[in-house]
Amino acid sequence: MKRGRLRVLLGAAPGVGKTYTMLEEGARLAREGKDVVVAVVETHGREATASMLGDLEVVPRTTTLHRGVELTEMDVDAVLTRRPDLALVDELAHTNAPGSVRQKRWQDVQVLLDAGIDVVSTVNVQHIESLNDVVEKITGAAQRETVPDSMLRSADQIEVVDLAPQTLRDRLAEGNVYPAARIDAALSNYFRLGNLTALRELALLWLADEVDSALKAYRVENGIDSKWEARERVVVALTGGPEGETLIRRGARIAARSSGGELVTVHVIAQDGLRDAHPGALSAQRALTEKLGGTHHQVVGGDVPVALVQFAKAMNASQLVIGVSRRSRVAAALTGPGIGATVIRESGDIDVHIVTHSAAGGRFTLPRAGGALTLRRRLLGGGLAVVLGPIVTWLLVMFRSDESLTSDVLVYQLLVVVVALVGGIWPALFAAVLSGVTLDFFFVEPYDSITVGRPLHLLTLVLYVVIALLVSYVVDQAARRSRAAARAVAESELLAAVAGGVIRGQDALHALLSRTQDAFRLRTVSVIDVDGDVVDSLGAPRAGDETTVVPVGTRARLEMTGPPMAASERRLLAVIAAQVETALEHKALSATADSAGPLAQVDQVRTALLAAVGHDLRRPLASATAAVTGLRQGDVVWADRDRDELLATAHESLDALSALVTNLLDVSRVQAGALAVSRQPVDVDDVLFASVDELQVEPGRIELQRGEDVPQADADPVLLQRVLVNLLDNALKYAPGGTPVRLSSSSFGNAVEIRVTDQGPGISPERLDLVFVPFQRLGDTDNTAGLGLGLAISKGFTEGMGGALRAEETPGGGLSMVVSLPVARQTTGTDHT
Repeated sequence: MKRGRLRVLLGAAPGVGKTYTMLEEGARLAREGKDVVVAVVETHGREATASMLGDLEVVPRTTTLHRGVELTEMDVDAVLTRRPDLALVDELAHTNAPGSVRQKRWQDVQVLLDAGIDVVSTVNVQHIESLNDVVEKITGAAQRETVPDSMLRSADQIEVVDLAPQTLRDRLAEGNVYPAARIDAALSNYFRLGNLTALRELALLWLADEVDSALKAYRVENGIDSKWEARERVVVALTGGPEGETLIRRGARIAARSSGGELVTVHVIAQDGLRDAHPGALSAQRALTEKLGGTHHQVVGGDVPVALVQFAKAMNASQLVIGVSRRSRVAAALTGPGIGATVIRESGDIDVHIVTHSAAGGRFTLPRAGGALTLRRRLLGGGLAVVLGPIVTWLLVMFRSDESLTSDVLVYQLLVVVVALVGGIWPALFAAVLSGVTLDFFFVEPYDSITVGRPLHLLTLVLYVVIALLVSYVVDQAARRSRAAARAVAESELLAAVAGGVIRGQDALHALLSRTQDAFRLRTVSVIDVDGDVVDSLGAPRAGDETTVVPVGTRARLEMTGPPMAASERRLLAVIAAQVETALEHKALSATADSAGPLAQVDQVRTALLAAVGHDLRRPLASATAAVTGLRQGDVVWADRDRDELLATAHESLDALSALVTNLLDVSRVQAGALAVSRQPVDVDDVLFASVDELQVEPGRIELQRGEDVPQADADPVLLQRVLVNLLDNALKYAPGGTPVRLSSSSFGNAVEIRVTDQGPGISPERLDLVFVPFQRLGDTDNTAGLGLGLAISKGFTEGMGGALRAEETPGGGLSMVVSLPVARQTTGTDHT
């Protein structure tokens, strides 16, 4: 019997529309004439989902009695008896009721597939077995119902039912996912915007990996070796050398340029095992690869570049990153072009990046302004004269004749020119004298003697020397000018770098010293102020180094130890000293600005406080004064009712003054860092009830929603109550009549959260952070509104307890204040701050 086909609709979270899409697809296929039944569907009370059942045939469920409770499950036997073309099975990860034939619903689905029945099912990403722990870290909620990855990967078709996170939150707020009583808790926990975004990415990446695996299988089955750039995959070749970290980071940046890019590192082990890298270096590079989200591999190959390219092609790589060779030019000339050239030749469609690194090029240094040609080039020129001279002589002696003298002279002349081009004047002069003596001894009559029988032969030797001098002079001048140009470019780069560091506001002084140390090959470089204190320093001194001192304006000096410096280098140091002076001034100004910042904030608070005192304290003070003054007037006889009203006015005004002064003192304590906090394990429910009782509002004005299994919080119960009273009082002021303020508790990860939610006018997103600034109020208010300190005090108290207070928009309108506190540990002591 032909096995049925499985189609899975994958969602990032509940409510994205998986069940709706499944029923919609079932209805479409039924209209096309296919025999479709609904084996099991969970509408969760959603009217839109239930309406999609329409005319679809629903197979009755089987009933199981468990501990006196009737549980309904999919009747697999009834579906098998019915034998439809297609069965719609919702919630693939569902656990069947105890006593069922099979424990999991996905096992029931396998039975239907084995019977030849096609199945369309649904599952959320949090139920995938391999992602279970990842989802728990994201959401803080463990999932006990999972589906094995092998079951999903065996599906014939997997589709993601996608919905933007904010759109899903809007659907939830509108009551299209959960009942009204569960909306706030869901929005504040599982359905956070960050959670939904991460789950959505997780679902898309899992499906992308599944598609990639299917693509690899297809290419293998069909013998396709060419590169298919379905995804950017970057392979980085590692040798275990010091350049490995640079190559890995470069490869990671290349992979990150495209969505879904993948980083792969590989180390090729030679078959003889003689060129293997240090295991410690490779272990560190493997750890860095995994830290950057990549994978590391090791392969064995006799031909390293060929093995590397074969691995890259097998991985369907689009980019291959290798390091530039660490060999010297002489080694490269003697041993061939190296691995890089072979990799480029064999790579085919794969792009190859050859990345330079410190092990190849060394640090930035200024070229020496000394002699035109280096000692290395002069020695190489002398070596060419010594080696090529005898070889040329041996070859020419073999073919010596009376007519060959002219060609012999030209060959030796060529040798002199080559030596001059390589080594300059002294090797060329040595080659000219040596070739002249050799010509006279072996090729000029009388042979085998150093005798000049003709004046013309003497002229030939003189011409040898003159030509060698001329050619070597031209080479020497060209090299001198080339070195001068290279030094000028290097000086320009150095000055641009140090000036740019100051302009960009980096740690300019340290950057200047580091650049100077590298450029001039210094052992140490230090900046010392006029008092002899070291402002900044790099390097360690060594005995025998020469010390150079350069003044830096009138406030410091630059001390350096290292090799002797030429006059041109000292001129450049004067320019760098001017940049150091600028960096010191910038540092001093920054320190002044930093010290002035707190003063400006204190001044701003003081100004606001004075304005608030003049505006908010004057009216209750005036009311109380007027009431007391009226009562003390002896010529006025007050009725009992009038006397009581005046006393009530005075009492109300004095209470308002007391509350305002208390808030001012609290703010001053918070800003001065003198807040006393006694943290201990706190039962959140006790604080919630105490806060509601303190406000003494009418019944129904505050709706209390206690979370299930909320752990104790690590907090100060007195301060926490003050925080909640302030938040509730603020919410009650702006909540419209007839709508309660909701006070709820929940746990999320390692935090306990308390939410105060109202359905008032709310606050624009750009002003959410401003509500915690002292003396901020939403528009003008009456006498009882206070100074706008309540939220500032609440934030200070919450942060003093190690928590956080944030403002969020309430879906559907309004403001939600969220207090987040750490979960209490088993042994939490008292902390006084």
